[in-house]
Amino acid sequence: MRIMLSLFLLVFASSMSRADDIAAGKKLVEDNCSRCHAIGVTGNSPLAKAPPFREVVTRYPPESLGEALVEGIVTGHNEMPEFVFEADQAMEIIAYLDSLIAK
Repeated sequence: MRIMLSLFLLVFASSMSRADDIAAGKKLVEDNCSRCHAIGVTGNSPLAKAPPFREVVTRYPPESLGEALVEGIVTGHNEMPEFVFEADQAMEIIAYLDSLIAK
């Protein structure tokens, strides 16, 4: 019985932590990215040439973006500023982006 309870608490804590990471990641992309990109599961990007994040995650697996998020995302066009995030922020953004993938 104790093992079952411990397992339940571990799974519950893990899911709460993931939910917290997703919420924090969503806040980060709202604050930093939403003026150009659609960041949700629907809607158009405010800047037509900025791809919606729900499409970005089909081209680039979120977990592969960690290094770019920490070292600085630089694109080939001048409209997008360079962004650099702390490692924990990158993890939160990746959790949010991962939540956009249709499962």
